[in-house]
Formats: sequence, structure tokens, C-alpha cells
Amino acid sequence: MTHPKHIHFIGICGVGMSALAILWHKKGWKVTGSDVGFYPPISTHLQNNHINFYPGWHPEKIGFPEMVVVGNVAGSENPEWKYVQENNIPYLSYPELIANNLVKEHSIVCAGTYGKTSSTVLLSWILKNADFKPAYMFGGLSLDLPESADDPVDSLWSVLEGDEYKTSRWDNQAKFFSYRPTHLLLTAVEWDHADLYPTEASYFGAFKKLVGLIPENGLIVASQNVKLKFPNPTILKTYGKNKGADYQYSDLKQTKDGIIFNINYLNNIYQIHCPVMGEYMAENICGAFAMANEIGVPVDSIINGIANFHGIKRRLEKRGEINGAAIFDDIAHSPVKAKSILETLRQIYSGKIYAIFEPNGGNRRPESEPQYDHAFKKADEVIIPTLTKIKIDQNEEEKPFDGKKLSQVIAKTHKKVKFIGEDKKVIKYLTEKIQPGDAVVFMGSHGFRGMIEELVSPYLPSSTTSA
Repeated sequence: MTHPKHIHFIGICGVGMSALAILWHKKGWKVTGSDVGFYPPISTHLQNNHINFYPGWHPEKIGFPEMVVVGNVAGSENPEWKYVQENNIPYLSYPELIANNLVKEHSIVCAGTYGKTSSTVLLSWILKNADFKPAYMFGGLSLDLPESADDPVDSLWSVLEGDEYKTSRWDNQAKFFSYRPTHLLLTAVEWDHADLYPTEASYFGAFKKLVGLIPENGLIVASQNVKLKFPNPTILKTYGKNKGADYQYSDLKQTKDGIIFNINYLNNIYQIHCPVMGEYMAENICGAFAMANEIGVPVDSIINGIANFHGIKRRLEKRGEINGAAIFDDIAHSPVKAKSILETLRQIYSGKIYAIFEPNGGNRRPESEPQYDHAFKKADEVIIPTLTKIKIDQNEEEKPFDGKKLSQVIAKTHKKVKFIGEDKKVIKYLTEKIQPGDAVVFMGSHGFRGMIEELVSPYLPSSTTSA
């Protein structure tokens, strides 16, 4: 009896890493993984898919797998990473694993400062329903597709989320350079990840290089707000809400049950219904519509796919209600993304909006401070909780913001900002303050250490069994 090949993931609890771990398990491999911490919903998803993982770094548990996937969490002194090198075990980064296995003849890459995950999920959903049988991978948990990565047999199309963050600890180039795009859906380019791109020019430079990779017979579908020079004779289609866009969306209506709007293309008007929230989602839907239409998906199939799309976890995901106040969870970990989320909620909710915000590492750096000016304008109150610890370079003169300093930065342009350094006190404060018609939104890339669950769980309806 032959034993299945063994693949080990160092840093398995990342969204992308976990998706690939589950896919390789379904391919018949023995899959193991490790990480410093495991948090829902990823940990639950791994458990439900019978993936063997453990906390901490334990080289003695790895054995001698055929392949090790090394996540960015593995620093130079990580004992598992050192063990892999010392024993000459084959290894690669997860973008390299994707590049070697999921990139197909027609490679659609969805890239941009924001909107790339939602666009990738929606486009994958549309193509799957249209029987294009796409291979796909995205860094989120879909509310419709069962997994975040798939690789159908004989697939000619791939839809991949093109992250601009570094490929691995040994390769600082953006992940999206690995995916050999023939088609590019470009959602936005606004300076982000200041820890990797110290200047706006360096950030834009990565996207200019990406655009230059598209072949002459390829296709670029770009938001009209992207300020880049696109090469000729590559086919370019633009989308957005302003005149001049090839695909223009208009007449947007937002409700607590979703959005309704029109898309105008070549004087044809298509009415779109989708049970998700936010004008930013109308923008993403318009881009996905344009790409799907350009590659030959029937319009009726596109519209039907959109009507049955419920989004992804942690993208304005409604987690529950407390006495008539809605509780939302969103991965918005930068001031730019937080501003967009708050503007959406303000259009829908007439009560107070409470924003609980935790930025990622790059947006805690002093050079990101100007981006916070007026970013929280639409929130009535901003609460900064204890920030998850990040690695700090002791040689740097200016250290990342802690919670207290971040609250002071935001308070320069917002009159009601609180730093509450204990999770229990955050829950208590919100429980006592919120009223019917209010909205509470947790925004950040980390899981808020169970605060959301603790806040909403007493108010969830009890499960009952009917006779």
C-alpha cells in the first residue's frame, strides 16, 4: 500500500494558507500545519475539514514531508523553518505553490489596494455557475462557495487574488507577480503597506510592473479611478460610476437587505440585485460584471450569479443584533478601508455608529499618520482596543503606534475617540451605550479575541427543535 504524499504548512492559520491546506487534503495528500495561534473562523474551518494542525513550532512533529509551504510568519529563527533547511526538505512559499499548480492558460488576476478579495470571490462564483470550471484561490471565506481554493481537472481558467504584499521572507516582490496574468481586474491603487512600500512611488511602481505583464492579446478591466498609464495595444475596459467609464453603474439604492443598481454598457441597461451591502460592493460587482462579460459569460448568467451572491465573511458581515442595534464585522484594517465602511453604514443607519478599530502593522507606522485625518468622520464614536502585538524592529527610531498613541492620532480630526485597554470593558461600554437603530462595526485584520462573539451571543435566538 502506498502512503499519500505529505505536505506541511508553517503558518497554516492564514486565510490563504488554510485554503491551500484544505485543497491539498482534497487532492489526497497528508496535510499537517502549525501556527502561533488559531482563531475562528479559520481554525473552525480547518477542524471541519479534518486538517491536522498544532500550536507553536515543533520540528520533531514535522517528520520528512515531500513539501513544506513556508508562510511569512516564519522568521529566520523559526525552529521549524531552520529544521526544514537543515534537512534539505523541499520548500516553497504559498504564492509559489499557487503558481506551480493553479495558474491556468487563461489567468485572471484580481488586484488592487481594496476590493480584490470580494471581486475574486464574486468572479469565481460567476464563472463556476456559468460552467467555466475555474481554478480559483482567494484570501477570504465565501458565504456561497464551500472552499477558498479549488483546482478542477482540465480547467482552462483561473481566478486568483493578486496580493501586493511580499511573496515570502526570502522574496519581497509582490505575490501577484507569480501568477502570470493574461487578464487583470484592477480595483484600486492607493498607497498602503507602508512597511513594505515606504513611499507612494514604490507602491505604484509595483502595480505599473504588474500592468506591464499583461500580454498584447490580454485584457485589463480597471476602475476608472486608477491613475496608471496602461500599455497599448492591450485591450482596456474601464468601470465606475462616472461618465466616461465603459461600464457605468448608476441609480444605486442601499437597504438593510442589499443593493439595487443599474449597469450601462454600450447603451444597454442591466438591472442588478445583490443581497450585500455597500456602494463599494456595487463598484466591485460592476468590475466583475465587466470582466465576465468581456470573456464571454452570458449576461443572464452573470446577473443570476450576482443575485445569488451573499459575499464573504468579515466583509460587512452582520453578526447579530442587540436590542435593535446591528453588530457588524469587517476586515477593514486601514484608515482608507475604514472610511469606506463607515460611509456605507451612515447611508443606511440613522442611529449612532460605533467603530472599534485595530489597524494592521503597516497602518500603525508613523508614516501612515496623515491617512487618519477625517477617516472616521462618519462614526459617532471610535474605540481603540488593545492592539495585537506585532514584531518591532528595535533598530528603528520611530516605533509603531500603540493603542493610546493611535487614539491620539485619530483624535486630531475626531472629537470622540476612546482607548479602552481591556476587552471586557469594551464589551461593557458598548452594551451600556447602544440603542435601537444604532450600528456597531468591528474593523481590523485580527479576530478581536472573541469580543464580537461575547457581545452578540447572549442575544442570539435560542435553537429549538420542532416535534
